[in-house]
Amino acid sequence: MIDLSTLTIASAREGLKSGAFTSRELTQASIDAIKEKDGVIHAFLEVFDDALGQADEADKQIKAGKDLPLLGIPLALKDNILVKNHRATASSKILEGFVSPTDSTAVRKLQQEGGAVILGRTNCDEFAMGSSTENSAFGPSKNPHDLSRVPGGSSGGSAAAVAGNMVLASLGSDTGGSIRQPAAFCGVVGFKPTYGRISRSGLIAMASSLDQIGPFTKTVTDAELVYEVLRGKDPMDSTTIEDDTYGTGKTFSKVIGVPSAFVEGDGLDPQVKKNFEEAVEKFKGLGYEIKPVDLPSLKYSLAVYYILMPAEVSSNLGRFDGVRYGLHSGGDHGIDDYFKTRAAGFGKEVRRRIILGTYVLSSGYYDAYYGSALKVKDLITKELREAFKEVDFILTPTTPTPAFKFGEKSSPLDMYLADIFTVPANIAGVPSLSIPNQTVPVEGSDLPLGVLLTADLGREDNLFVAGKEFLGE
Repeated sequence: MIDLSTLTIASAREGLKSGAFTSRELTQASIDAIKEKDGVIHAFLEVFDDALGQADEADKQIKAGKDLPLLGIPLALKDNILVKNHRATASSKILEGFVSPTDSTAVRKLQQEGGAVILGRTNCDEFAMGSSTENSAFGPSKNPHDLSRVPGGSSGGSAAAVAGNMVLASLGSDTGGSIRQPAAFCGVVGFKPTYGRISRSGLIAMASSLDQIGPFTKTVTDAELVYEVLRGKDPMDSTTIEDDTYGTGKTFSKVIGVPSAFVEGDGLDPQVKKNFEEAVEKFKGLGYEIKPVDLPSLKYSLAVYYILMPAEVSSNLGRFDGVRYGLHSGGDHGIDDYFKTRAAGFGKEVRRRIILGTYVLSSGYYDAYYGSALKVKDLITKELREAFKEVDFILTPTTPTPAFKFGEKSSPLDMYLADIFTVPANIAGVPSLSIPNQTVPVEGSDLPLGVLLTADLGREDNLFVAGKEFLGE
């Protein structure tokens, strides 16, 4: 019997090559684990009925001597990444029953260039809006380390699927921390690449200038394997970039910058602070130089994000009108159809962000809010780029607290603060990696904590080197 808790992608590949087990057996092990565990965790919305058929095809290719990076490895996808002839709802009632007519570029690459088995789709906050996966129209996912606590969000189902040893890796999307924050809460690796490195074609859009697809894995080595399959220029997405777009930048010198004023702000849990200080000492022991950096505009990142992101949300979600696809609620006339469909189909958080985004883009407020936020975004980006001339990374905690309990964040503002350390990377478009570092006791549970490494544009290679050294891979 295959024990998924002892396997990584890298070790599973060796097992498949050596004949220790087949892709069908590995895929069946994931399906069995989902049946056993997911009734309480609720990481998955659906296991695809063709998963074993995909595995059988992978076994044929393995037997024929074909060697692809992810050949025969079952992976799960966040429910906003399209798979041809399968449902995709973004965990929203407004898309309930929608079947995708096409594959996303990420799925096409996973299957054709990686050889992966697409196992199923995972739960998430509705349209990727949230920090806890409590906003899913199909019920929340739970943290495998403590079922009374959230797995993070918005990609909480994808994180819980890996942390719960139901699958070896999964994909999520990260708009303001939605891969890295749940990775920290669940004790796995979460990676957001440079904006444009991975195609967004076939990703249901939330905020197009911020969204990026990325992996959840158990190791940094596995994250790099998935990233190498997914990366690359895509004619279906004009925002994707060539490998040499940003060059190599400064020579890797093992220097880490710590923005102390930003890290030590109000709201940082004492155990998170201690964990972060221990991570700093660990990096020192690995031969890294720790250097203080001054990033005075970083404290405005969250405010900037919650102006720019809702503005794009209000635009991107205008297409869900009850006419073209998804839910339709009949009214007395066309505009009544529109209002009733959106009222019935969108949840509270989605409606909140649409209204906020519409407001900041409205006449009389555009310059005061949206225009000003764009200026501060440029300032934050400039400060980070200047810092990366002197350091290889910026190091912070991934989250200000361990995973919180369901219903604990009653105020939207309290919930938004969970992303305070992750949003700068999305604003500047730079790559960022959350790596697990110890667990801490909280009310009888051992809860994971993560630290966050952020690098300059195009320097994913540096992140993988440092992450592997930190985890001893």
